[in-house]
Amino acid sequence: MNYAPTARTRVRRLKKRAAYDESTVHAILDEGFICHVGFVVESQPYVIPTVYARDRQCLYLHGAVASRMLRTLASGIDVCVTVTLVDGLVLARSAFHHSINYRSVVALGKARLVDDAQERMRALHLITDHVVPQRWKEVRGPNQLELKQTSVLALPLQEVSAKIRSGPPVDDEEDYALPIWAGVLPIETRLRRPVGDARVLPAARKPGLAGFKRFASAKKRPAVPKS
Repeated sequence: MNYAPTARTRVRRLKKRAAYDESTVHAILDEGFICHVGFVVESQPYVIPTVYARDRQCLYLHGAVASRMLRTLASGIDVCVTVTLVDGLVLARSAFHHSINYRSVVALGKARLVDDAQERMRALHLITDHVVPQRWKEVRGPNQLELKQTSVLALPLQEVSAKIRSGPPVDDEEDYALPIWAGVLPIETRLRRPVGDARVLPAARKPGLAGFKRFASAKKRPAVPKS
């Protein structure tokens, strides 16, 4: 299934890098865990980073009740959410043709405040486990005071597009004769050994790293079209 491109989401520059199929969009959203949320308040634009989780055709965002972002978006204004994964630095023979290999998603729409208690708790569960797999079942759940201080927004995934660049640099033909190294410097994010705080009890189990699939080697990623 594809997301139908709209006048706002259709990729106009380098169209061959665009993707509108659900599998590509969802894979990028599921690998990322930090998004940037753009909105405008009284002609002043803001872009705020936050964590998120996807549940089928919905993105859940959370933050403090007192947050300007959540208070503003809950009123039903337009929002732009972006997620970007950086896979490599692309070094060309000319400065102009340097680039970055990336996978990105842009989602547009209006977010709604999640005021149903069951849905909000489920969203918090999803966000927690999206960032740290299986963490929800290991920790104390939020109490009533904490819930009163926390808001959750839901953004339907309706106007969505992805854009991807992969592969080596593309130089001007005459530049291939230059004795300049060109290619890709792959980038990976890795987890290091857990560092406990000073008051961890001896019986407490360290988090297992195997569940963090987003930090797996790039060799395990599905192939994407080269540009």
